Amino acid sequence: MTEHVLIVEFGSQVTQLIARRVREAGVYCEIVPFNKIDGMIDDFDPKAIILSGGPASVLDIDTPRVPACVFDRGVPVLGICYGQQTMADHLGGTIENADHREFGRAFLDITEDCDLFDGIWSKGERHQVWMSHGDTVTAIPEGFRVVGVSDNAPFAAIADEERRYYGVQFHPEVVHTPDGAKLLSNFVHKIAGCSGDWTMAAFLENEIAALRKQVGDKRVICGLSGGVDSSVVAALLHEAIGEQLVCVLVDTGLLRHGEADQVIEHFRDHYNVPLRVADAGELFLSKLDGVTDPEQKRKIIGGTFIDVFEEEANAVGGADFLAQGTLYPDVIESVSFHGGPSATIKSHHNVGGLPERMDMDLVEPLRELFKDEVRDLGRELGLPENLVGRHPFPGPGLAIRIPGEITGEKIDILRQADRIYLEEIRNSGLYDAIWQAFAVLLPVRTVGVMGDERTYDYVCALRAVTSTDGMTADYYPFDHEFLGRVSNRIINEVRGINRVVYDVTSKPPGTIEWE
Repeated sequence: MTEHVLIVEFGSQVTQLIARRVREAGVYCEIVPFNKIDGMIDDFDPKAIILSGGPASVLDIDTPRVPACVFDRGVPVLGICYGQQTMADHLGGTIENADHREFGRAFLDITEDCDLFDGIWSKGERHQVWMSHGDTVTAIPEGFRVVGVSDNAPFAAIADEERRYYGVQFHPEVVHTPDGAKLLSNFVHKIAGCSGDWTMAAFLENEIAALRKQVGDKRVICGLSGGVDSSVVAALLHEAIGEQLVCVLVDTGLLRHGEADQVIEHFRDHYNVPLRVADAGELFLSKLDGVTDPEQKRKIIGGTFIDVFEEEANAVGGADFLAQGTLYPDVIESVSFHGGPSATIKSHHNVGGLPERMDMDLVEPLRELFKDEVRDLGRELGLPENLVGRHPFPGPGLAIRIPGEITGEKIDILRQADRIYLEEIRNSGLYDAIWQAFAVLLPVRTVGVMGDERTYDYVCALRAVTSTDGMTADYYPFDHEFLGRVSNRIINEVRGINRVVYDVTSKPPGTIEWE
């Protein structure tokens, strides 16, 4: 039986990173908002519980508190940042406003050895950690001892090893705490006793069985865009239910250059997956006419997708299920948006259910996985590396890379610029070193000179980021020779662009798209 770790969310933007680190340790975990735990903790039966950070203060009234049921389980508990503070407050400790707040890099002095630090840090050592707090623990509950301090946090790490309760003021889940992943691994393995038996091969076997049970002998229709998520969903369903699957490629007119042809070649020609192609470019463009708000664009595109899928399902005699590539971060954002503590950065067109008029249920086989786990699942299914290693491309396509009004002319201009950009990245051998790269057509026109003529054309922005999980991102440091070559090609080959800029913004947790 798979062992479970429960992560209680208090609103931190890096809570998802805790889950990633735990899963990297081979232990299955889920994130649940603090106010939704009572109804699920018995069925989930966690072997350990982690309390996340959050922006609130336990000194304020009506801020999130750790539910009592967390401590009724008799399992190890680790509190991180706000999680440490609400745990200490619940168990009889004292929290006060810090004299000196800590945000960013700090150094932890290890004052005592403990199981949490076993094999990582030792008494008398100093190690870099990442802090983000305005309050601090000033008196620890009975049974705890101090095992680490920082310049501004006298109780930066505390432990009650008899009850297996631990609290750290810093964030072990972020890369800025270099040994943080090892600390979390210690907690789930050495302290909680989890074996680490959660593998992608085991997930695949269980998911195939679950899909066959859910679908039975009924038909599933699956939207196949050619992106990693939809491709893995299609391959997984084809493995599980074979000819009961009908895939639909909706050519929205917002796809990248040659994308529809690539999907047809991969799935219809090579893998013999049943595939229908719906040419809906004019429909999507008409629906988006005059729309400038990015959230409204997403909703219109999501709704139009559903309309097209419904038509295609009717064309093949009906379908009982609609398959979607919903991922775990989408689910977390949706839960938070509907009553959890986290701020939702953007809505997701895959989350929210189907219209009542559609007599279909959803099949979402990836909803427990993060993006990099989906890639691993694709490899387990035998999909080629050029497909599973493909840069993420959002369902709304080029529509959310054209801020402002969308027109056919703008789409054509952006598609060509984007093609050239990716060609140069591949030609330079950089594609696999980058998480995501794309061009954006800005709603700005500038005066330029090309040859002996003045031009008044658009500005194209280029973005490329590195990331391990799609939740945080740093810009990719292209050299000037590469940027000059790409800019020169775009300006010379794409009529309608006379200036190219490169975005060097690094992003904290949240969306890495332009919208």
